[in-house]
Amino acid sequence: METEKTQEENAGDFISEFIKTDLETGRFSSVRTRFPPEPNGWLHIGHCKAMAIDFSMAAKFGGLCNLRFDDTNPEKEDVSYVNAIKRDIKWLGFDWGDREFYASDYYEYLYDIAVKIIKKGAAYVDDLSEEEIRLYRGTAEASRKREITETPPGKNSPYRERSVEENLDLFSRMRAGEFADGAKTLRAKIDMTHPNLVMRDPVMYRIRREAHYRTGASWCIYPMYDFQHPLSDAKEGVTHSLCSLEYEIHRPLYEWFINIADVFKSRQIEFARLNLTHTVLSKRWLLRLVAEKLVCGWDDPRMPTIAGLRRRGYTPGSLREFMSRIGVAKTDSLVDIALLEYCLREELNKNAFRVMAVLNPVKLIIENWDEAAIEDLEAVNNPEDSSFGVRKIRFGRELWIEREDFAENPPPKYFRLFPGSSVRLRYGYIVTCTGFDKNADGSVSAVRCVYDPETRGGNAADNRKVRGTIHWLFVKDALPIEVRVYDYLFSPEKAMEVPEGGNFLDNLNPNSLKKIEGAYGEPCLKNALPMDSENGTPVRYQFERQGYFVRDKDAGTDGRPVFNKTIGLRDTWAKIQKK
Repeated sequence: METEKTQEENAGDFISEFIKTDLETGRFSSVRTRFPPEPNGWLHIGHCKAMAIDFSMAAKFGGLCNLRFDDTNPEKEDVSYVNAIKRDIKWLGFDWGDREFYASDYYEYLYDIAVKIIKKGAAYVDDLSEEEIRLYRGTAEASRKREITETPPGKNSPYRERSVEENLDLFSRMRAGEFADGAKTLRAKIDMTHPNLVMRDPVMYRIRREAHYRTGASWCIYPMYDFQHPLSDAKEGVTHSLCSLEYEIHRPLYEWFINIADVFKSRQIEFARLNLTHTVLSKRWLLRLVAEKLVCGWDDPRMPTIAGLRRRGYTPGSLREFMSRIGVAKTDSLVDIALLEYCLREELNKNAFRVMAVLNPVKLIIENWDEAAIEDLEAVNNPEDSSFGVRKIRFGRELWIEREDFAENPPPKYFRLFPGSSVRLRYGYIVTCTGFDKNADGSVSAVRCVYDPETRGGNAADNRKVRGTIHWLFVKDALPIEVRVYDYLFSPEKAMEVPEGGNFLDNLNPNSLKKIEGAYGEPCLKNALPMDSENGTPVRYQFERQGYFVRDKDAGTDGRPVFNKTIGLRDTWAKIQKK
């Protein structure tokens, strides 16, 4: 497995070969790509792959990458999505400079191109309804397949042979608002018998009386994606329009519009989209999760959105490393989410600040410790990097420990506390369990022990050997916190795979979120900043023996700080690779 290549070096050899050939043959003198999100939802990790390819391929060949919002669908688009998209791109570390464009700025240009195509006799105004157009075109299901599919020929619309003059007049009146929504469309005049359904007289414009978030009510006709996208690329001088594999079947139409309009001839190249286990990567379905309140918004830490991953504690570097490792392929495949988690652990292990937290506490009482005595112990902030320094933690008679670190009747090979056993308290002393107290219901209320004063911090004079080390918190200092532990949002590896007649929502994991309200952490966590803080740089923490955590923007019960579990310490990907 490649681990040393940068994103630029590993951005897809087959794409690189196309671009190198185009430069060597003089088809293009320089490289310009574009990242073209539609502002109808928040970016997810699948967009991260496309974004990385677009920006990295431009960088690899000394070119530029535009950011263009393909905003020609006013019913679903909003400026809030624009702002969220820009924030996420910047957070991931990509920069579009002053090259921020909007397809909605090209409406007049696109209208003029449509008029030009009408004058060439290659477009016509159609009176068929949306349903009639589908019936005339042919099998709707076949049009959703990626390969060019042999289908029964469609049939021409009865309005297909209108004169150029009549089409120009009707199109002008469409723009002027004389016709009702859906009453007429402008269609390209190509071939209703074409084996590729995309080429069967596709719609170029439809009537929609819907205010646009940027142009308001100034337009009541809007261009379709397949029409505006290649012409927007041409207007910006995009040399290589890199897109996911589902657009391969649209490439002949992309080229047809460029040729008939006689504009800059961009090249479209397709790559396999990202498919990730336990994950849905479709804005349509993610929007449904949000709309039906099955998650707590687009930035829910269980969501695969960039905002959700950031809130959960993912880093830009781990996402970019993941994209570099999976590379770029021409055929679809399913990537194990364990690889993404491996990339994250690798970075967090190096950069996370270590603290101690107790999620399910029980009290530990040191019987031979002076009740009034408090000591300062020294703890390492990150054993991977000495520049993180050390911190002071207070130690006294009563401590919190994890309830699972004590067993009244221990199982075999249990190396933690039980009557008569000894363990080391992390950064502190060796203690020996002398007994325990119980509540009326039989649960353990406190564990009792004695400490050996000669064993502080594992000093050189300490000759005692114990098998177990446990973490703890000084009761008087411990900060009450709420912890949210996340699992995969979808239980099956293939989240969208359901039995016939089933619903992908049936695959939702009912245990994807667990809230722990009675936890404690070190007092320094009180000043932790949430991931989206504008008042400083947030810190990612490793709760020792627990996993990696970040502070959430929400407050928990009684205003206590909330910490999201980013990921556990156990690395399944590394184990898989060793087999």
